[in-house]
Amino acid sequence: MEEERARRVVETLRARNVFAHVKLPHAGITQYGIRVVLPDGREAIWDNDGTAGLEAQIMRDGVLVGFVPSIPGSDGFGEQQIIDAIAAADYDQPIGRSPRPAAPVRTARPMAPARPPGLADRLRRAFRD
Repeated sequence: MEEERARRVVETLRARNVFAHVKLPHAGITQYGIRVVLPDGREAIWDNDGTAGLEAQIMRDGVLVGFVPSIPGSDGFGEQQIIDAIAAADYDQPIGRSPRPAAPVRTARPMAPARPPGLADRLRRAFRD
């Protein structure tokens, strides 16, 4: 997001009692983000990676401890929708929840059948017997 837009979003979030700051871009990335300081010492970094969707990384002491996955349809959000999403996000799960329903979760693949013992296994068994 551009610097001026990030500053407007932060100003509106602060008016809603969200402890937000403009996150300056990293080296090589020209996008600004929003940093939300959480009461327990964590912080959420929103939209600082240059991707189109709105997502957050939850950090504590520089270590990733959770995230809010990309919100479906957020690449077309206006400022008010961005503000609403950030203000309503739930940061208390390892995978935070966005205020919109997330994409369906894929189920695990069934386990492959056990392979017959290979040559190494047969030789080990032969020498043990």
